[in-house]
Amino acid sequence: MKPEIPLQWIKNEHALQNPRSSLAQELFPPGLPQRIRELHSEIPSYGMSPLKSLPALARRLGVGGIWVKDESARFSLNSFKVLGGSYAIYKKLLQRSQLTDENLTLHDLLNLDGELRKGLGSPIFATATDGNHGTGVAWAASKMGFRSIIYVHHRTTKDRIEGIKRNGGEVVIVDGNYDDAVRQVNDDARRNGWEVISDTSWRGYEDVPKWIMQGYSTMFVETQEQFAAQGIRRPTHLFVQAGVGSLAAAAIGYYSVLFEDNVPLSVVVEPTKAACLYKSMEINDGQPHNVTGELDTIMAGLACGEPNPLAWETLYNCADFFAICPDYVAAKAMRVYGMPLPGDPFIVSGESGAVTLGALMFAMEYDGARQLREELSLNRDSQVLLINSEGNTSPEEFRSVVWEGGMPVPEEFKIHYNA
Repeated sequence: MKPEIPLQWIKNEHALQNPRSSLAQELFPPGLPQRIRELHSEIPSYGMSPLKSLPALARRLGVGGIWVKDESARFSLNSFKVLGGSYAIYKKLLQRSQLTDENLTLHDLLNLDGELRKGLGSPIFATATDGNHGTGVAWAASKMGFRSIIYVHHRTTKDRIEGIKRNGGEVVIVDGNYDDAVRQVNDDARRNGWEVISDTSWRGYEDVPKWIMQGYSTMFVETQEQFAAQGIRRPTHLFVQAGVGSLAAAAIGYYSVLFEDNVPLSVVVEPTKAACLYKSMEINDGQPHNVTGELDTIMAGLACGEPNPLAWETLYNCADFFAICPDYVAAKAMRVYGMPLPGDPFIVSGESGAVTLGALMFAMEYDGARQLREELSLNRDSQVLLINSEGNTSPEEFRSVVWEGGMPVPEEFKIHYNA
């Protein structure tokens, strides 16, 4: 059986016509991302996640710089997802209490007592997850003194389930895939009166997914401060991974608003076996489309078959390219992060966190990707931003790739470097 090629892509001609995304403008108006970052900074264990430079790898690949926003360090939770979950819970509690963010801060919610506690009632927060989003919701709810019930699908690893429980979440396992878990938690929440904190939207349910995407903007406010300290105004390119698309839409939407007249070129990267956004772009009727099946990929955080319609609106208007990669691309990048070239920092990256580095490497080194790198103008002047969206969230799966060499690159696609 012939192996899958490492990289396939589609150019988004619609975005290249540069239509404005009204949703991106609504999500990231001037001042709001900075305010959200201020709210997150009130959490006692807050600290900026590092922006790491890989200069030796950049030289080898022929680009000016590779910058990795390393979210494995976020609140000791190994993932960026808590930024969206905590902000969405905060906004939901404001809504319940009929207060504004001038009357109630995240600091207040972390120190609830007395009449304020009574006014908020006893909400139970629920969501579906492949692991990281559920852990973030459980952690944030627990810190504020509330229960959380987290639905996972039956292929979720034991390590990820234990991470949710360790951070205060009650876990329900659902037969089927991630999208089945989304449907089940929504049905059960309606019957039980729970508050759903979902990072994907549907008709009549849009506020929470918007808040989650806004919550992610803290990453990019930090990133711009860190770039400024290096004398860099902005990245020239974004490679962003996608499941339902919320992270990709937040990253690309944020930069499309901040640098409206000089937007970084962007590539949305998905697993070949869970490529709902790529399929939507392939059909190219402006609507999001689903993929079905087991969604069997090692990139568990990206194993989603149904796009977030809100994310799709932003990506269809703003993302320049959509790309898909087989699992071995992510596995290679995990090993590259873990055994860097001399002078580059060591980075612990899980399967979903690593795939964008793999996509960038094959874009620069795979002969079949020449057209892509030329159309992206990837060269010595390029400053490429990647997001390591997770660290080692499933140790057994991580070791099978990094220790045992799981998911090796097929021989015909290996890059043979000169000594």
